[in-house]
Amino acid sequence: MAFVGRARVPDLRMPALGLAAWAGGLVGVLRPGWLPEVAALLVVVAGLVAWRRPSGLRTWLVLAFVVLAVAGVATLRGERVGGGPVAALADEGAVVTATVRVTSDPRTSEGRFASYVVVRGRVTEVTGRGRTWRVDSPTVVIGDAEWTDVTLGSTVRASGRLGPADGDAAAVLSARGTPETIGRPDVWWRGAAAVRASMRAAVEPRSAEAQALVPALVVGDDTRVDDALASDFRTTGLTHLLAVSGTNLTLLVGFLVLFARWLGVRGRWIRVVAALGIVGFVLLARTEPSVLRAAVMGAVGLMAMGSNGREQGSRALGVAVVLLLLIDPWLATTAGFTLSVLATAGILFLAPGWRDAMSRWLPGWLAAAIAIPAAAQVACTPVVAALSGQVSLVAVLANLLAAPAIAPATVLGLAGGLFGLIWLPIGQVVAAPAAWCVGWIVVVARRGAALPTAALDWSAGPWSLALLTVLTVAVVALAPRLLRSPVTGVGCCVLLVVTVLTRPPTPGWPPDGWVVAACDVGQGDALLLRAGPRSAVVVDAGPDAAAVDGCLRRMDIKAVPLVVITHFHADHVDGLAGVLRGRSVGEVVVTSLADPPQAVDAVRRLAEGRGIEPAVTSYGRGWRVGDVRLQEVWPVPGLPDNGPNDASVVLVAEVGGVRILLTGDVEPDAQSRLARTLAGLHVDVLKVPHHGSRYQDLPFLTSLGARVALVSVGEDNDYGHPAAGTLAALSAAGARVLRTDVDGDLVVTVRDGQLGTLTGD
Repeated sequence: MAFVGRARVPDLRMPALGLAAWAGGLVGVLRPGWLPEVAALLVVVAGLVAWRRPSGLRTWLVLAFVVLAVAGVATLRGERVGGGPVAALADEGAVVTATVRVTSDPRTSEGRFASYVVVRGRVTEVTGRGRTWRVDSPTVVIGDAEWTDVTLGSTVRASGRLGPADGDAAAVLSARGTPETIGRPDVWWRGAAAVRASMRAAVEPRSAEAQALVPALVVGDDTRVDDALASDFRTTGLTHLLAVSGTNLTLLVGFLVLFARWLGVRGRWIRVVAALGIVGFVLLARTEPSVLRAAVMGAVGLMAMGSNGREQGSRALGVAVVLLLLIDPWLATTAGFTLSVLATAGILFLAPGWRDAMSRWLPGWLAAAIAIPAAAQVACTPVVAALSGQVSLVAVLANLLAAPAIAPATVLGLAGGLFGLIWLPIGQVVAAPAAWCVGWIVVVARRGAALPTAALDWSAGPWSLALLTVLTVAVVALAPRLLRSPVTGVGCCVLLVVTVLTRPPTPGWPPDGWVVAACDVGQGDALLLRAGPRSAVVVDAGPDAAAVDGCLRRMDIKAVPLVVITHFHADHVDGLAGVLRGRSVGEVVVTSLADPPQAVDAVRRLAEGRGIEPAVTSYGRGWRVGDVRLQEVWPVPGLPDNGPNDASVVLVAEVGGVRILLTGDVEPDAQSRLARTLAGLHVDVLKVPHHGSRYQDLPFLTSLGARVALVSVGEDNDYGHPAAGTLAALSAAGARVLRTDVDGDLVVTVRDGQLGTLTGD
């Protein structure tokens, strides 16, 4: 985004209207019952304004009108959505037959026991309780694998049970069986689907990263982006490239406008070309609320690129926020909308001053290239920290390095799809440079995420976020002064580089003599067995790459000679990318039950990306890895398939004379068989099975004589883990029970032959 002229104080009246609309949206969505009180308060304040400053009454009345208008729209929509036949049937849990017009692409998600497909749509006809209604109710459909073939814009008939929904949906339809297609998508949806398919085909001969990222960059199609790469993009502040954003539209429509001018198009026809480009972008990226928001913010960006760009952009931003919230008040509560508005506001209001300050000692183009991503990142920092629990320190540099590749990757990726409709080989040739550009972006993300202090962990608690907000405001206030001088400007950059390249010391951590650690990774498992200096065997990887990577960094682990995946549930494997990040890794072994298949494929891709072929472990196998001795004691061959939990790899480990039983998520049936197989086994440390759930063979667990019981569990989880009865039984048997949700990282030590424990809370 370019700026014309020197920075000056912009007209803030339209942004103020945007804030008023936002306030109205929050009231209407979160507290619709407060609308009469809010209206009365606005009337009282208007009277005070008229009495003290009559000239400001008109401005205040306009602000009050916008607040009430957006709040009123939200309230009316909420009553319409929550008060119709579909919502009433959902409250009753009725079994219905519904006609659904599909409004989103199907997305596969991993559930607790199996994968499922989520589709958004609008129910146009519903039959239940002996009656049929014609309606128009937004609904979320949850189905099985048959729903993956449903196409956006089609109309289907399905049966299932309705249930209550949150947000702007009237109900959730838990569908049964295969949906019956009764209406094809309109021609524009079929055309958009053809372009998307052609774009994927155009990059098919390229690397897996190019196949995933080119569609993501162009239209936000991130279905092929693996968890490892997504985690690296989050750490380096490049996540916006994986979603539909205003940048996508600005690049594509801006290029289209330039091309039209090259062809001789002038005057009002340029606006027509831009409008058609915006419509085409929305069709390609889908007409979901996030796409609508991105399209409008992209249009704001286009305005800011013209003459008097900052003034036009600030006005357009205020108008855009008002219009978006009048159309969809629920946007006021979404993170995507908040980040889009904050990033755009940062670019409009902060970047010009920062650019002008650095232009005193840097070339103008370089000053702008640094100021724009820095302003957007700083403006979004508190919200990003609340969502991710991290503050990225490499985001500005990563965005600066990636920026030259974004535009050609986006434009040529779309061009490859369009040319591919004519003849696929031409499309593949055109898209080839896009794949090369994407390769550079991947290098930036991976290398940046591997830096010692690429991001700081930050609590999402209210006081921590308040402190971060104060620090952000301080940075905004001090930045122009610091950046004006080359001494302080370069000094700040050097300080940031030194911070990123060095790992901050944690006094007393990792503790001397540690033998086993349970990482605080949320609702999941990630255990470390000390194999030697800065080396550990990792058993499971938890649900989040950043969380397990942070734990390994805190424990100063640089080498992982062995990774054991006990089973393929997401809370044990989704963080594998964090284990592999920036470390030497030897062998990866997995359980024999390859279920669920999506997780199996993800583990294989990650391991093979590091040149490692995952090996299926076998009963009775033993390892000697540095200071660690391991033996697999479960699963026993020939047992019936009771699901992934009971197929968990169970290990008896010994480190520094301490015997440890690592149990995965085995349940009572497997535990009772283990009790017979391992009769007389005594251990010093027990990793409590299945996050301390109430489904345990307590006589077996208490017979082990463990002095320490480690419970790896997430705070405020939905499963009721850990169960009070399980904890009480282990405590009564003499074990010291530690849990990650309360105590943070859990570490067992041996010093002078004595077993001890430390926590990272």
